Amino acid sequence: MTNILCIVGPTGTGKTRLSIGLAKALDAEVVSCDSMQVYRHMDIGTAKPSAEEMAKVPHHMIDVAEPWEDYSVGRYVPAADACIQDILSRGKKVLVVGGTGLYVDSLILGRDFAPFPRTGVREALEAEADRTGMEVMLGRLAAVDPETAARLHLADRKRILRALEVYEETGLPISEHDRRSRQTPPRYRPLWIGLNYQDRADLYRRIDARVDAMLQGGLLEEIASLLRLGIPESATALQAIGYKEFLPVLRGERALSEAAAEVQQSSRRYAKRQLTWFRRNPDMHWLDLPAQPDFSRAEDQVRRILAETDSQELLE
Repeated sequence: MTNILCIVGPTGTGKTRLSIGLAKALDAEVVSCDSMQVYRHMDIGTAKPSAEEMAKVPHHMIDVAEPWEDYSVGRYVPAADACIQDILSRGKKVLVVGGTGLYVDSLILGRDFAPFPRTGVREALEAEADRTGMEVMLGRLAAVDPETAARLHLADRKRILRALEVYEETGLPISEHDRRSRQTPPRYRPLWIGLNYQDRADLYRRIDARVDAMLQGGLLEEIASLLRLGIPESATALQAIGYKEFLPVLRGERALSEAAAEVQQSSRRYAKRQLTWFRRNPDMHWLDLPAQPDFSRAEDQVRRILAETDSQELLE
């Protein structure tokens, strides 16, 4: 039995459009599962639902952080889980919608990413890394957690220091924490719906057109306004695809057309990685969309899947 429906898939597949219609039909509320839509003031480049769409259906986990914050899955999971529990307690159904695979899987599995209190360990590790360099820090990690160290690159400073922090705070390597988490039964058992296009070229054309539409809709001004707020270019939010590429354009150091082409290419590559991630899920029901999708028909397909599975209660 479940009252949770997950709608996932690569960028540009119409997840928001499908979810609005389904949420209204199922008396559900949407919990966004997008690592960039959590940031305020970043609407165009993250393809947030419009104000009109959010007025039709309650949305959660959108605009919950400032762009200068270093948001992570560790913050997302407990906050999103609280939203799910609140929605269910009110007798509503839940649509988890988005394309950030790590976030949605961690939420459904119920992975524990409880943050450590400020003990000074992380700050000390940061200072040591600045002083000695990441090669020394990676070697230190290899001594206590060779499994994690073997899969991390020297450039991955954030994850190396996080792994060292976990070991120093808990006495266990992060690889062991991950192993124990995988052995824990999932917190929720939703119905999974994955969106994709029948022809990969159609998906790529849609992504390219979406980037053009974002620029026409004021993406450059959105980025400029973030900089005027004092947000550093190194902030996590401004390292997102569709933001970092245009920073040199605003400095007059790069042509707009060149940056736009890079965003389109990076977005297509990201979509491919998203598909790889979600295709590992054996419980996924895929909807392969035509070049010109009819989302009312897609809604009907989802209802048929609900009726044919043990998720009948979502229709009630």
